[in-house]
Amino acid sequence: MTILVTGATGYIGKRLIPFLLNQGHTVVCVVRDRLRADKSFSEDENVYVIEADFLKPETLDNIPKKIDVAYYLIHSMSNSSKDFESLEERCALNFKHYIETTGAEQVIYLSGITNEDELSKHLRSRKNVENQLFSDKYALTIFKAGIIVGSGSSSFEIIRDLVEKLPFMIAPKWLNTKTQPLAVRDVLAFLTRAAGNTKLYNKSYDVFGPEVITYKEMLLQFAEVRGLKRYILTVPVMTPKLSSYWLYFVTSTSYKLATSLVDSMGVQIIGQPSNINDILGVSPITYKEAVELAFEKIEQNSIVSSWKDSMISSGRLRNRLHKYVNVPKYGCYKDYKERRVIDSGKTIEKIWSIGGINGWYFGTFLWRVRGYIDKLFGGIGLRRGRTSPTELNVGDALDFWRVIYADKAKHKLLLYAEMRLPGEAWLEFKIENNKLKQTATFRPRGLWGRLYWYAVLPFHGFIFSGMINKLVEVESQKATFTSENMYKV
Repeated sequence: MTILVTGATGYIGKRLIPFLLNQGHTVVCVVRDRLRADKSFSEDENVYVIEADFLKPETLDNIPKKIDVAYYLIHSMSNSSKDFESLEERCALNFKHYIETTGAEQVIYLSGITNEDELSKHLRSRKNVENQLFSDKYALTIFKAGIIVGSGSSSFEIIRDLVEKLPFMIAPKWLNTKTQPLAVRDVLAFLTRAAGNTKLYNKSYDVFGPEVITYKEMLLQFAEVRGLKRYILTVPVMTPKLSSYWLYFVTSTSYKLATSLVDSMGVQIIGQPSNINDILGVSPITYKEAVELAFEKIEQNSIVSSWKDSMISSGRLRNRLHKYVNVPKYGCYKDYKERRVIDSGKTIEKIWSIGGINGWYFGTFLWRVRGYIDKLFGGIGLRRGRTSPTELNVGDALDFWRVIYADKAKHKLLLYAEMRLPGEAWLEFKIENNKLKQTATFRPRGLWGRLYWYAVLPFHGFIFSGMINKLVEVESQKATFTSENMYKV
């Protein structure tokens, strides 16, 4: 079959595509920015990458008409837009109207469990999208899941931060809310086995794990898996705003995502039983088994996707990576350094391993201080880390940077800053003619931007010199050095 996957660069989409390819399907991936298409599948002969935006109907003509099944995996946890719900509705309607012009017989939508009378804003939006996707031209299959647990999922990473950092927690009362967590592997089993299954046409199913537990129990069970003893005291006086700040400062989540999560976690998520497990032959595993499996993937360095790499983890770029690939030349301050490279392969491996648990090779403490300052001013700080300790792809989060360009063969890595700044910043590494060229570029915004540059200039000279020295192991080489701190008009 020819299968269309929307949200192809998202947490579920990136994991779903390899399963569909292994089953022999041809996959059409729709992305808003082609640069973010995963190289691991974008070069497969059975994959077609189409750049389109369902909020812009005029961009949809590139999507082929010959489609058998389409997955609708578009949604966001962002609170950045005041008309969030109307945007999601418009996106769903544009998708529906276009798919009705294709040969698609089935649309599969991954939604959220919405059985309570009082729903969060995002669950209300998911339910509304379900209604908008119904059509006389194709059959709709809806899977409604609650908390999804897997390596790199937002719930997994946030719980991991809380459990591993806090031996004792004074937590909000919503930790007593009940839910039915579902392993990401089981979500993928439901999605892949549903394609072309006529028994599921125009049906909606709640999909969930085998146990009903509270968020507090999730934290404690997670601690058991990690061999940690944790104590949790829930209090009724913590307001949603305080709860959001609690998550924001302790975990790697952004404040906008924290507010969305707090809003959703106050709602009980219990699924309605059905025979879907028997129809598709899926036996969901327990929460503890899902956590153990997630850590196996982490230890094997085989995390396929992470919520941190999605644009909602910061929101600054909004899927417009291509607009930042060309680093500006004028009206910018630059810190340029170069060193002679003896072993380019080793230097490239160091560059591709920079940040996260590996640190920044020199002055890592100062990088952390900068991360704490960023967090205090509402930024993302360094807590996002990186998904893989050795690999980087376009669109990946790297501490408070975003990967804009990454090509090992061309020996070039370009990062764009997502920390709070009175301007814009890029950091570029490239090897040419056996020289590593490291360039930090800052485009200031107003007077404050210019003052900021001169305030941090002494630190830049110290940190960036030390970093490039470590990258080429200059202590064992006779190095050449040029440094430039200048403002180009």
